[in-house]
Amino acid sequence: ILKPAEIENQLKIQFLSDALAILLLSVYIAGIVFTFFTHKHLFVSPHMEEENNNHNIDTTTKYWDKKRAFFMLAISMVGVVVISEILVGSVEETSKQFGFGEVFVGAIIIGIVGNAAEHSSAIILARKGKMDLSIGIAAGSGTQIALFVVPLLVIFGIILNQPFTLEFTIYELVTLFLAAIILNLIAHDGRSNWFEGVMLTAVYIIIAMGFYFIG
Repeated sequence: ILKPAEIENQLKIQFLSDALAILLLSVYIAGIVFTFFTHKHLFVSPHMEEENNNHNIDTTTKYWDKKRAFFMLAISMVGVVVISEILVGSVEETSKQFGFGEVFVGAIIIGIVGNAAEHSSAIILARKGKMDLSIGIAAGSGTQIALFVVPLLVIFGIILNQPFTLEFTIYELVTLFLAAIILNLIAHDGRSNWFEGVMLTAVYIIIAMGFYFIG
């Protein structure tokens, strides 16, 4: 049985989590408006602008209209939901057999499998030398989780009466902080090499080992 002081502390954490979730979701919506409406010219490369001005676009290329694009997006979302349910069920059984903790499964296994499409796209673009797009995909995936998915989980937790808070352990906060710093150091010049890749992989393995032993 929780003591009155513990109950009050939990209520404060929940209130803070709800407020932060609304704030983060607002920032995400503002980011979409900024990117696609008010300042979309900032996200168009000079090469693309030159092609548009010179009308050097291949007229034989076929593009989907908005209705078809949204329809395919909706089908993809349904497919992702179905696959996610299968994945969660499989991961739960696998984690029990191998003794994986919930923290390790959520932070490492789900993180790798759930973002497999983004990872493969980033690798393909990096192999083609398009590092700006590759880093953009990698950073955008993490930003979407932090500013959209997590706040939605908190909000849906309120609706479904399944409290979900943004309370993290010290290790989780440290890894998030270091990940943000490392991303900034790697992405600021838009260039990379194989040794940076080796170091990043080593850092990721170290973090994964930490999650395994604390989870």
